[in-house]
Amino acid sequence: MVTMARIRLWSTDVKALDNVAKQIKETATKLGVKVRGPVPLPTKRLEISTLRLPHGEGTKVYEHWEMRIHKRLIDVELNERVMKNIMRIKVPGNVYIEIQLRRR
Repeated sequence: MVTMARIRLWSTDVKALDNVAKQIKETATKLGVKVRGPVPLPTKRLEISTLRLPHGEGTKVYEHWEMRIHKRLIDVELNERVMKNIMRIKVPGNVYIEIQLRRR
């Protein structure tokens, strides 16, 4: 049986996210294992509209804020060397990683 790692990455900073995904893919291909991805997943938009104060008796004015959460998915065939090298990749503080191990 082959052990696979499903790596999920998410961040509000697209450049940092793509940089980490690229490093993971390069590390895995350099060690000669199968890699699928990075697959871009749908972006989550969090939007907030608030009433700007003071608005007095005039027209109502709203402020809008938006935060986007970008996600990537990578499947990597695992062995001990690959896992050690993936764990050594320097990840910025605004990029979050979740690794699930699966048997195929």
